[in-house]
Amino acid sequence: MLRDKRFIFGGLTLDVRLEEPWDFRELSPEEKAIAERLSRGEDIGVIPVPADKLEDLSLNERLTGHSGIKHQRYVLDFSQYAPFEAPVDGSSADFSLTICAEMPDWLVEAEKGKASWERVVAVDEVPPFYYGYKLGGRTVYEFFPVQDVSAGLLVLEEGYCKGVYYPRPKIGPRATMFQVNTSLMIMFTFVGAMKGSLLLHSSVIRREGEANLFFGVSGTGKSTHSRLWLTYVKDADLMNDDNPVIRFEGDRLIAYGTPWSGKTLCYRNVKAPVRAMVRLEQAPENTITRLYLLEAYASVIAACSTIRWDSGVMDKIIPIVERIANEVPCWQLRCRPDEEAVKVCKAAIEG
Repeated sequence: MLRDKRFIFGGLTLDVRLEEPWDFRELSPEEKAIAERLSRGEDIGVIPVPADKLEDLSLNERLTGHSGIKHQRYVLDFSQYAPFEAPVDGSSADFSLTICAEMPDWLVEAEKGKASWERVVAVDEVPPFYYGYKLGGRTVYEFFPVQDVSAGLLVLEEGYCKGVYYPRPKIGPRATMFQVNTSLMIMFTFVGAMKGSLLLHSSVIRREGEANLFFGVSGTGKSTHSRLWLTYVKDADLMNDDNPVIRFEGDRLIAYGTPWSGKTLCYRNVKAPVRAMVRLEQAPENTITRLYLLEAYASVIAACSTIRWDSGVMDKIIPIVERIANEVPCWQLRCRPDEEAVKVCKAAIEG
């Protein structure tokens, strides 16, 4: 017996199927009420959490009803997806993931020869580590929450729109859910590119109905800068703090909230046209410069979740980023983490 849920965000439809004994955690009445507000795009006061403000994690947990959650064996917490839930109506989804109880015999046998698998990607600078392989017509990802401890395998069929995740025995539901999130983000990167939707590693502030996206290398201060906007700019609100989706609709680039927002529990079902994309860089003085064409392209594509080893995916991503570089105002903000940085940025991008 399979348990199904459907979610819609970033212009794509996702089906998640759980094989027994896995089940979805039942939300409390408080969580259901909060999820309903978030599904309408309401701002419930969640604030960005930079690395130097981790004490605010508990504040956001209270605001979203996440404080005190108890994790049960074989029960997965999909509460961050609840604001994006839609009825399961039998129509086809853009992509789907099934979480299974155990690996099939063919995969158990294939693992015995893993040394011969063709590795195509390795991300292992800091945990969690993961490795991608080609296995016949399939793509297989293996996840390691800590070094030398495998959490499970994601198997993607050709076309990437159907995936199956196999948790390792004795891996708990919390670690499994973390890897399921990673699996879904990987699948969205593949499928979204084919359908014009890109995940962007950035923080998004909305003001006057338009979105400003702040991005840059890790540790640059994306969350800090968004936090400063919330502090010093009237009527600004946080749409997402780590992984929004962007896609063109007609002649405008649109930013979407998603179920993925890094440390900040900002899961709003909200979208807004993009006013500006701002690449941040730490500096002793606050200055901002407009980026054009090649500089804008290089800055934006570096922030996109991409599958660089797959030429078919990259062939879809590149024209979208080229259009952004040509049509969307892109800026380079060299800044300190202070009020003046916000004033300099705001004056430039709002004209």
